[in-house]
Amino acid sequence: MYCEIATILGADGMSSSLTGSGTIVVFRRTQGVWNLDREMPFNTTESDSLAILRKKMADLISFLGECKIFVANQAIGALYYELMKAGCSVFEVSGRPVGFLEEVLQEEEQEQAKIAAIRNEPLPGPYEKSPGNFFVSIKEIQGKTPGITSKQILLDFMREGKFKTLEIICDHIPPWVEMESEQRGYKIESEKVPVNEVKMKVINPSFTGK
Repeated sequence: MYCEIATILGADGMSSSLTGSGTIVVFRRTQGVWNLDREMPFNTTESDSLAILRKKMADLISFLGECKIFVANQAIGALYYELMKAGCSVFEVSGRPVGFLEEVLQEEEQEQAKIAAIRNEPLPGPYEKSPGNFFVSIKEIQGKTPGITSKQILLDFMREGKFKTLEIICDHIPPWVEMESEQRGYKIESEKVPVNEVKMKVINPSFTGK
């Protein structure tokens, strides 16, 4: 049995950002040993149109194939969203692959174990305060259920879109919430409250009450 982890490397051999030039390298772990399996050049520029970025990402996703773990020293914006949409687990790690491949694999295995453990249990999530208006405190849920992620709490709910407003209390706004909202035409309002928290409201303009 083998495992694959992909990363983007700069000319110095260190993990790099998706927004720039680098080489996508896929490492395969067989019998406890990591070896370079395949690689491809990858670069983006500020002048790239959205269509060009999507083409580059489509080529990258095709190159990754069965590999669903990706490492960069910074993963933000549309490129990050496309990786997530393709089912990849994305990690932000700085350094050389020899120093982080095993650590990333362990984190991924722990995360998948947590997901499996709660799969047969009802997940906490938003509750309806008034017709169409929902509320959830990610911070409170994570305090009671360590290891649960904001995606496990909210992703399915946001994709269903059966809400007028969704009020969220969290430590910080998860980047994927912004991406998901942008893709689905939701609007976001946010404010900092005086207890090291952020209160945000996701508004669904297309909600019909059905």
